[in-house]
Amino acid sequence: MKQFVTGAAGFIGSNYVRHILNTTDHIVTVYDALTYAGNLESIRDLIDDRRCSFVKGDICDQDDVLTAMRGHDAVVHFAAETHVDRSINDGYSFVKTNCFGTNVLCDVARQVGVERFVHISTDEVYGSIAEGSFSETDALGPRSPYSAAKAGSDLIALSYHTTHGLPVLVTRCSNNFGPYQFPEKLIPLFTTNLLDGANVPLYGDGGNVRDWIHVNDHNTAVELILRKGTVGEIYNIGAGNEVTNNEITYRLLELTGRDEGFITPVADRLGHDRRYSITHEKVSALGWKTEHNLVDALAETVQWYRENRAWWEPLKAKAAL
Repeated sequence: MKQFVTGAAGFIGSNYVRHILNTTDHIVTVYDALTYAGNLESIRDLIDDRRCSFVKGDICDQDDVLTAMRGHDAVVHFAAETHVDRSINDGYSFVKTNCFGTNVLCDVARQVGVERFVHISTDEVYGSIAEGSFSETDALGPRSPYSAAKAGSDLIALSYHTTHGLPVLVTRCSNNFGPYQFPEKLIPLFTTNLLDGANVPLYGDGGNVRDWIHVNDHNTAVELILRKGTVGEIYNIGAGNEVTNNEITYRLLELTGRDEGFITPVADRLGHDRRYSITHEKVSALGWKTEHNLVDALAETVQWYRENRAWWEPLKAKAAL
């Protein structure tokens, strides 16, 4: 199989390509615009593999996408604007990339006749839930420009299946963590700050709940869905690791040898969802299960950032994080 993987110089996509090259004989094209979160250093080892090639391109440019996508059997679409905080300040770029860009990819995939199109989404499209867990059939209730743009992109992709027969599958995953994550999200930001002896900004009362999944567990699910999922279906990918931001923060303090004096309380984010929770029975029925224990995987992640300063220090300096 020849896969066209968008956004694969970013966090989840680069780990996905690494997984594919390590476990299959597939050929992969990495298609990425190299915006602030896309980093060639994240895939430097991958593009040395004869089965992997890199094309710099914007998913909003139809001509470039058409040229690059021809000859591929499958599209795995990770490319997106992703950070909620950034979406609050600049919703326009989120709508353009996530909605318009997804439309371009779907239209081109229809033209070139790809056999599978996996659209990567997020549990944030469901909104906040006080009790229980969202299933794939629940209504969408996004509450930030980011999650609204992702919900829109989900519907665009699914509409191409209904209208044009494009073989679309949609995945919605909980919060990822692991190596090569741009240091603006909670775990990499807090980890790198604490390693540098800097304080960490904790929103509100720290009681917001997230389900944390190691990026490799996410990607094994994506690859399985690509192979065995039913076209036109949505698959939630959750790990059942629901913890508060407080719990994650104190665990990171322990792993980096810092104390609670390194916590700086800050005002809660606008429209901050209190709790995300999704079922994952549907993907489990395909034969998927997590392989990473949260406690051990968090320790391994902190160790990765400790050993890979050369990767993240330039990123933080450039972005002034």
